[in-house]
This record gives sequence, C-alpha cells and structure tokens, in this order.
Amino acid sequence: MMLVETLIGPFQEFAFMRRALVGCLALALGATPVGVFLMLRRMSLTGDAMAHAILPGAAVGYLVAGLSLGAMTVGGLIAGMTVALLAGYVTRSTILREDASLAAFYLISLSLGVLIVSLRGSNIDLLHVLFGSVLALDDNALVLIASITTLTLAALALLYRPLVLECLDPAFLRSVGRAGAWAHYGFLCLAVLNLVGGFHALGTLMAVGIMVLPAATARLWATTIGGLLAVAVAIAAFSGVAGLLISYYHDLPSGPAIILTAGVVHVVSLVVGLQGGLRNRLGARQPRSP
Repeated sequence: MMLVETLIGPFQEFAFMRRALVGCLALALGATPVGVFLMLRRMSLTGDAMAHAILPGAAVGYLVAGLSLGAMTVGGLIAGMTVALLAGYVTRSTILREDASLAAFYLISLSLGVLIVSLRGSNIDLLHVLFGSVLALDDNALVLIASITTLTLAALALLYRPLVLECLDPAFLRSVGRAGAWAHYGFLCLAVLNLVGGFHALGTLMAVGIMVLPAATARLWATTIGGLLAVAVAIAAFSGVAGLLISYYHDLPSGPAIILTAGVVHVVSLVVGLQGGLRNRLGARQPRSP
C-alpha cells in the first residue's frame, strides 16, 4: 500500500501533477513515433536542429504577447516550418546535404532567438523558453499537445508505407512517383509540430529528448518497425511518469528529470539490450567450451 501511495499519491493530490502526466503521455504517443522514423532515416540530430529552429518564432511571439500559448505556438510553427522547408529546398537545389543545411539554419535560428529574448526579457524568461515547465501546463496547453498528437497519429497512418520505403529504399520510392517528396516534407512538418508541442512542456532544448532517446533505446530491444514504435512509446511513457515522481520527491526540475530518466534507461539498455547490447555481444564472442 505504501508503494502504491508513493506512485499515485502525487497525481491524486495535485492537479498540476495530473496535467503534467497527461502532457507527458500525449508527447510519448505523438512525438516518440516521429523520433523512431528520425532514427531510421539517420536524422536524429536533425531533430535537434529543428528544435532550435523554432526558438526565434517563439521569441517573437513572447515579445508580442508575453507567455501566450497561441502567440508562441504560431511563432514557433512559422519559424520551424520555414527552416525545415528552406533546408529541404537547399538540399534539393544545391550540393549541400540536408544535415549541413539544417545545421546552418539551426545555428542562425538559435542565435537569433536567444538575442530576441535577451533584448526584452529576463534570464528567467530565457530559461522558460529554453527549458520549459511541464508542471505549469494548463488546460489550453494540454488541448494543443493532444491535438498535435491526434493529428500526428492520423498522418503517420496515412504516410506509414512511404515513410517505411524511404527508410529502407529511398531510391525506389523516388522512382515510382512523387510520393517520396510528399512523405519527406510531410514528415518534416510532423517533426516541427511535435517539437512545438514539446516546447511548451520541455522547452526548445529538451523537447527533442523525448523524441530521440526512447527511439534510440528501442533499437536495442526490437528489430521490426512495429516493435520499435511500441517499445519507444513505452519507454517515453515510463520516463515521463518516473521523471515526474523523481522531480516531485527530490525537488528537481521536472523536464531534465524526465529526459535524464530516459537517458538512464538508454544506458542500462546499452548493457543489457537483447538486440546488440554489450552483454549480448560479449556473450556471443566468448569461445565455446569443448
């Protein structure tokens, strides 16, 4: 009974903990599957670049209307979509690869966003934009995150086959028509949408963590795409719940606690993971006794 009370007591007693829990579970359902496809397409660091790309738009929204959910969301979406589409256009029109063009736009966006917030805001405002506050989620923010999650799941259902083909054989997908371009740009838009949703809970610096870490960890436990999606979502949900409890009982920042929990799961999986973990590989290398 004491263990049960420890695990569910904070969520029963405090409404802000329940809202934070709902927000984390919604992000696990929506953002983490996007992270799996980022990993399969070898674009994990691209997600980090796009997360920083939303900063100047969110900063402009903050300057115009303060910590307004609508203004910062619209600003972040415009900035993120602009950077994603520009990077895609530059990649298809010049000799630069997508990672190079995104890195260039990401550095410009990050510098511009920090400069804008610093001009009119305080250090506390800058920390809020960069690191978020999942415990401060209100009903409007939850509706936004849940809406993005619903849209993401519907879009992934429609784009699932071309996304899988692009991960496994992009040349074949390009040869059969324009589905590859639509899937590529549609996927980038989904990544930006989920980063904007995660931004309100975890900030621009942490939002990509709930995408990439569970996806990378799932690769150590599953081999099929369905398995990867299921394991990644489960790890993200566990990290959200455990991170919130750790932050509550030890008076720690909730966002970093959630991402560090996912990081601990990743490190443990590196050792004991069934698909290429260190213990598994070392056991396979040991010579058999005669």
